[in-house]
Amino acid sequence: MKRIIPAMLMLILCCVPAIAGGGLDGFLNNVNVQAKADLGGFSTTVSAQFGVPVPQVQAILTRVDTPADAFMVFQLGQMAHKPPEVVVQTYRTHKGKGWGVIAKELGIKPGSKEFHALKNGDLVYGRAPGDEPSKGNGKRKKHR
Repeated sequence: MKRIIPAMLMLILCCVPAIAGGGLDGFLNNVNVQAKADLGGFSTTVSAQFGVPVPQVQAILTRVDTPADAFMVFQLGQMAHKPPEVVVQTYRTHKGKGWGVIAKELGIKPGSKEFHALKNGDLVYGRAPGDEPSKGNGKRKKHR
């Protein structure tokens, strides 16, 4: 019973943003829930996803307000081709203005596919470098 309740809670929390179309806020809330449930796992996941050492992820966690903010430091750094330290400095200067302003300050152009992905929350937490989301419809062509 003790394992069923947390599993159900995680399932609900993972599905609600997708159902509600939560955009960036929904995505970030979901990342925070997952990170707070297992901060060590979060650090390992972000490390693998962005190809940075776990201690670097942990250092960034101490410099931002939430785990989702740490994720965004690495995500925007990747999108803008900037090191995490530059993103953290921009975050600290503009954090009250939102991630869109921070993205613009880092050189991500409004109207770009990166900016649209950011605003729509079309980001992925937990994908390893080089992994691409599936573009197919799930059906395989049968060879005869």
